[in-house]
Amino acid sequence: MPSKLLIRSAAFAASLFAGAAMAAGGISVQVVDANGKPVADAVVYLEADGATAPPKAPKSGEISQKGLKFIPLVTVIQTGSKIYFPNNDKVRHHIYSFSPPHKFDQKLYSGTTAEPQTFEKPGTVVLGCNIHDKMIAYVRIVDTPYFGKTDEHGNVSVDAPSGKYVLKAWHPGIVGGNALEQAVRLGDSAASASFKMSLKPPSTDSDAPAY
Repeated sequence: MPSKLLIRSAAFAASLFAGAAMAAGGISVQVVDANGKPVADAVVYLEADGATAPPKAPKSGEISQKGLKFIPLVTVIQTGSKIYFPNNDKVRHHIYSFSPPHKFDQKLYSGTTAEPQTFEKPGTVVLGCNIHDKMIAYVRIVDTPYFGKTDEHGNVSVDAPSGKYVLKAWHPGIVGGNALEQAVRLGDSAASASFKMSLKPPSTDSDAPAY
């Protein structure tokens, strides 16, 4: 008969394997437009389909100002996260937002003197500059730690434990403004999904806001 030590060791190894399986998987997503072309800078995120609240894992983000532009154009963060706004231009900027999830007004400044902003509510925040009207950026605040942003090929991978989720995709140019969604189930191996997204035509003026 196996010893109690061997049984305990086997049980411990099994528990480690089960924990690893729960953490495995994730999902690969591709976002294309109505013509099948890849969509870059689309925000993709997983919301747990159940009563269990996702863990809070806020991480700081950064939106810089360079060449009279916000960089990056699109940022995604979890609720409760901070964003820093360093000014790398030789001129001063005055950042503001009138968006309901987070209204703020940062007076003229240069360098890194501006205080970071904390985004506590989910939704979309549009940023502007009171001095340079063509500057614009978007912050998508999501109530989940499972998110990502598509690359130039329209692809992104999002890691999350096994379970049932609602997979969502959003872009600042999406027609109607609301995220697309579909139900997914994640298991021990990687899953895949795709979205076809209708976008508003971008501005033809290279110096104007993209959307």
